[in-house]
Amino acid sequence: MRRVERRGAPGPGPQGKASLEGPPAEPAPGWGRGRGRGRRSTESEVYDDGTNTFFWRAHTLTVLFILTCALGYVTLLEETPQDTAYNTKRGVVASILVFLCFGVTQAKDGPFSRPHPAYWRFWLCVSVVYELFLIFILFQTVHDGRQFLKYIDPKLGVPLPERDYGGNCLIYDPDNKTDPFHNIWDKLDGFVPAHFLGWYLKTLMIRDWWMCMIISVMFEFLEYSLEHQLPNFSECWWDHWIMDVLLCNGLGIYCGMKTLGWLSLKTYKWQGLWNIPTYKGKMKRIAFQFTPYSWVRFEWKPASNLRRWLGVCGIILVFLLAELNTFYLKFVLWMPPEHYLVLLRLVFFVNVGGVAMREIYDFMDDPTFHKKFGQQAWLVAAITATEFLIVVKYDPYTLTLSLPFYVAQCWILGTVLILTWTVWRFFLRDITLRYKEIRRQKQESRCEADRTSTEGSEGHSPLLEEQDKEGDL
Repeated sequence: MRRVERRGAPGPGPQGKASLEGPPAEPAPGWGRGRGRGRRSTESEVYDDGTNTFFWRAHTLTVLFILTCALGYVTLLEETPQDTAYNTKRGVVASILVFLCFGVTQAKDGPFSRPHPAYWRFWLCVSVVYELFLIFILFQTVHDGRQFLKYIDPKLGVPLPERDYGGNCLIYDPDNKTDPFHNIWDKLDGFVPAHFLGWYLKTLMIRDWWMCMIISVMFEFLEYSLEHQLPNFSECWWDHWIMDVLLCNGLGIYCGMKTLGWLSLKTYKWQGLWNIPTYKGKMKRIAFQFTPYSWVRFEWKPASNLRRWLGVCGIILVFLLAELNTFYLKFVLWMPPEHYLVLLRLVFFVNVGGVAMREIYDFMDDPTFHKKFGQQAWLVAAITATEFLIVVKYDPYTLTLSLPFYVAQCWILGTVLILTWTVWRFFLRDITLRYKEIRRQKQESRCEADRTSTEGSEGHSPLLEEQDKEGDL
């Protein structure tokens, strides 16, 4: 039986988890028709035997029963401690767990179904919890907000020690006889593989080489521009352009594009585990459970119309703002770079970013079928904005430090160039092309009229001569 991803047309056989929705009445432009109706031209074809095992069935009553038993045990069999702070922490954690149990079993599915839809529902609910936590921090005073983090980790809530960034930028230091390349070795820390892995995953989210390179290069320009505000933006030139852009980011983007090429060419044929006869096939099927159910190739086409251009510019700006929030939040909340909360935030964005980008692409590419902005994309945008507001409230002095004059000139020039190109491409160019087309049509009409009159006069001359001859006779 043939079956495409969630929007695909269900086949004649039994329907499984991925054919819960019927095909749309009329596919939008760019979507397939006929046998593949409901599947975009950029979307891979999927074959699925429709197996619906215990792993894929809903377990709402089971989760409700286990949750009720756990709460009953705490209520009836466990003595409540007399520690108010401990009970408060425990109550908050229990409330979050109950909400996560509800969301994992009852929330609406997103565009991804591998390794399991419940996995992505879990991260959707974590997004809600994180956004509520950020709003709570936003409504506190600066002192109370920083001290509140002590409830999470007693080591937090203290000012960060000043560190020296940048420093000696010589690639080869002749004064150091023991190790003249010590500046390079000092930069090769745990953040190098983190940069590579981060950009590899970002490439899988964005699925476009040009957009990834623009974000990578623009962030380095932002670090140059804001190093007077955050000291850790002050890096050596070769750290910016060689280690970051070319090696870590560039290599991560390259590997990500190779993976995208493999995913776009991969055959998506799914069978139930117990329908596979060999153990090797079963192990391969288990491994492929952690790969996408199907694949959609992103074609952003930013210059095709104004809506897509503004959408792509918005995506780039939100990406850059989320990157800056990572550094500014650590600075204003007094959080060391190596703290586990910083790592958890990055893990969180890795899991929600891919879903958000797919929902944004569906919203831009298929407005007929996706009239509402995706739920995960909405939450990611709200989280990014709330993080920025926290930075603004907690340290307005740092953010209001004026840019150096030459930096401000560069950003003004870049903004003017982008606005000028936008006006020319989507307004003046269309007006010019429309004027040329109207002028061409008028010229063609005038030439056609002249040609018709000329042919008419030539055809009328013999008739006049014949009438003159008859008159003479």
